[in-house]
Amino acid sequence: MSPSHKLDTALITGASAGIGATYAQRLAQRGHDLVLVARDKARLQSLAERLMREFGVNIDVLAADLTAQPERALVEQRLRDDDTIGLLINNAGMAGAGSIVAQQLERFESMIQLNVITPTRLTSAILPRLLARGYGGIINIASVVALAPELFDGTYNGSKSYLLNYTLTLHKEVAGRGIQVQAVLPGITRTEIWERSGVDANALPAHMIMEVDEMVDAALAGYDMGELVTIPSLPDVEDWNRYTAARLHLAPNLSRDHAADRYKSDISEDA
Repeated sequence: MSPSHKLDTALITGASAGIGATYAQRLAQRGHDLVLVARDKARLQSLAERLMREFGVNIDVLAADLTAQPERALVEQRLRDDDTIGLLINNAGMAGAGSIVAQQLERFESMIQLNVITPTRLTSAILPRLLARGYGGIINIASVVALAPELFDGTYNGSKSYLLNYTLTLHKEVAGRGIQVQAVLPGITRTEIWERSGVDANALPAHMIMEVDEMVDAALAGYDMGELVTIPSLPDVEDWNRYTAARLHLAPNLSRDHAADRYKSDISEDA
């Protein structure tokens, strides 16, 4: 974190365990006060008490189900009103082991609420205040499946693709206005999300699973370096740069006043 942001309070969603709890520990160690958000108040309180004891920071616990609009609204209000909060970490999310064809509509809807609607609304709540003061940060935890949708089931992949593209758009809008944004794209990380989604992480290849401490430390290192997109397991950043360059190369031809020749008949009108 840059020195100007060092004393900002960080609000972390999904903070009771896994990635969110590890971010809380690392940021408390750096000296940030925290607001921890998740459904499980008891686990949040236990984490908060331990971190306050170890690092001497101030921590508030805000128990909320972010898929429920009235409870999410309380978090939005805190982000709008609390001038000490300068860093938002949109970490809360859920996965699902089930194909689109399976029609698990209620679960899909909850997933979209948590993975898409919640980070969008929380970002919109804090952003005007950050822009007014001229500094702050927003970190969105996406996933590598945003780049490789074939690796997992469709609704989850779609939600993480949204979060990546949303972050890229947000960066374009706030560039030069003092707001740092980052999308973190973890691969498989050893957290409770797999058990909750019905996937046995132990059945996955061991070389593909990263421990959560390693993932968060890499993500924070990427933030400190000013990376817009951080892929903790990617060995060569030039692979990402080439991917981005190839994507941007398409731009001039994505919207034109005529269709490509391959979509037109090769038979001339007077044939």
